[in-house]
Amino acid sequence: MKKLIDVYPYKIVNGEVHFLVLKRSSSKIYAEQWRMIGGKVKSGETSWNAGLRELQEETGLKPLKYWSVPSVNQFYEHTTDMIHSIPAFAAELSDQGYIKLDDEHTGYKWITIQQISDFIKWPEQQRLMKLIDELLKNETNEILPEWIIEV
Repeated sequence: MKKLIDVYPYKIVNGEVHFLVLKRSSSKIYAEQWRMIGGKVKSGETSWNAGLRELQEETGLKPLKYWSVPSVNQFYEHTTDMIHSIPAFAAELSDQGYIKLDDEHTGYKWITIQQISDFIKWPEQQRLMKLIDELLKNETNEILPEWIIEV
């Protein structure tokens, strides 16, 4: 069974969370879809390390802050008859970072929570992005120390 990860890169601009979404190449799985960063966990690799590696490979960037989202992306894949439970990670990026796309992507955009449904079509991914936004913006919530991954 393949192990997968999701990474939701974001930056905070004037108190507002902006998510980085990448447009998939027409020759790759999920062709032409806008998505967060995703990928497979290699043999012997932890899920959180796979997320860091995929972030670096797909954008050329390293996070300022990296944390595990206290939820998972779950969906059923009919071609393999499998239910996937995918760990989700959030990666705060610098407002000054230069994005260097890999060959899996043809473009990128920074979007706000209000724009998510215009770009992200998978309901679980939308839900996780809304959860990240809420955790970052709501004064009664916080990123718990147990979620932060030192990198």
